[in-house]
Amino acid sequence: MTSDPEEQVRLQGFGEMTLRTAVATLMQLAPRERSEAAIFRVRDGVRLAQSEVVELASHWGIDPTPNVRSPRLVPEQHWPDIVRGMVREAPLPSLMVAFLVGVLVARR
Repeated sequence: MTSDPEEQVRLQGFGEMTLRTAVATLMQLAPRERSEAAIFRVRDGVRLAQSEVVELASHWGIDPTPNVRSPRLVPEQHWPDIVRGMVREAPLPSLMVAFLVGVLVARR
């Protein structure tokens, strides 16, 4: 097992860095991206196993970033429903003005 935190490695997509920096960077990625990324030793080109990376992270006290997906933090995009509701509730004269403004803007 490679445990020298100052060993030079290459993190796929990020370049060369020390092993500790590579493990810290990898642990900040989302779980899907973390599973796709790879760490290679510069001296021999060998890829470090995911289990080894996780073991080193826990040994050095580096916690992985949790996968947070909360409806409050990431609202669903339902813009068509919002616009449809605004059009239904809008009075006819304001719709005509909005249409004419849209035509003028489109011509320019």
